[in-house]
Amino acid sequence: MLLKVKRAAGIGFCMGVRRAIDILEKVAGERGGVETLGAVVHNQQVLRRLDEIGVRIVKSVGDLRGDVVVVSSHGVGPKVIEEIMSRNIEVVDTTCPFVKRAQVAARRLAESGFFTIVFGDVDHPEVKGILGWAGDKGMATQDAATFTGIDNPPRHLGVLSQTTQIPPDFARFATEIVDYALVKDSEIRIIDTICHDIRRRQTDTLALAKESDLVLVVGGQTSANSRHLFELCVKVTKTYLIETTDEIQKSWLFGKSWIGVTSGASTDEQTIDEVIARLESLA
Repeated sequence: MLLKVKRAAGIGFCMGVRRAIDILEKVAGERGGVETLGAVVHNQQVLRRLDEIGVRIVKSVGDLRGDVVVVSSHGVGPKVIEEIMSRNIEVVDTTCPFVKRAQVAARRLAESGFFTIVFGDVDHPEVKGILGWAGDKGMATQDAATFTGIDNPPRHLGVLSQTTQIPPDFARFATEIVDYALVKDSEIRIIDTICHDIRRRQTDTLALAKESDLVLVVGGQTSANSRHLFELCVKVTKTYLIETTDEIQKSWLFGKSWIGVTSGASTDEQTIDEVIARLESLA
């Protein structure tokens, strides 16, 4: 069996994740360890390596034990920051700049009297943080019917996206909101808050999938951007979402010539290299 393995362009850590990891490693090194409010990224391999240098994950502000805490790249709402500071705990903020941009957009909409609709996973920490900046004037959903089914909907609407969503999906969602709301004398502001890196990564990965017999997406099972890469590729070719080389099955490769490898934005180069080495050893 002759296998040819090709990497997607823009593989590995995105800018926001690389920045967060660099900050976290520096703080942990200076202080001999540090707590993070939630996982800094959704990748178990990366988190295990951070654990080795003394990074401890806490689930809530009430669980903090030290005098400094690192806020993850997903960001948090202003009330969380206020609660931390009220305990005289120093905040080191690693929020991704693209997530910060979405937070600022939500805050400005709220200050202007707009109700904010975030296209995204309501249970994702990034989305919860963005909604926090919208105060009590917002909601998150991936189904426009959740909003269009509301009696007496707000007339001033802002529409944002979780930064890792698929652009055509956001466009369809926004169109449904517009089609519903415009006949109700509404004012609508649509702000593109999808990350530029994620947009390029999705485009590059889709191009790779179109020329591959099989695609492996290397990323955490809880990583939103990794799942979206899988959703894009599986429509084009056989695709698996894996976290480590242990999940690769030789039977996947039977009859395949071109294997594409891409990754989520929080997947480190070491894990990607291990996956590619494993594929090449099976060739």
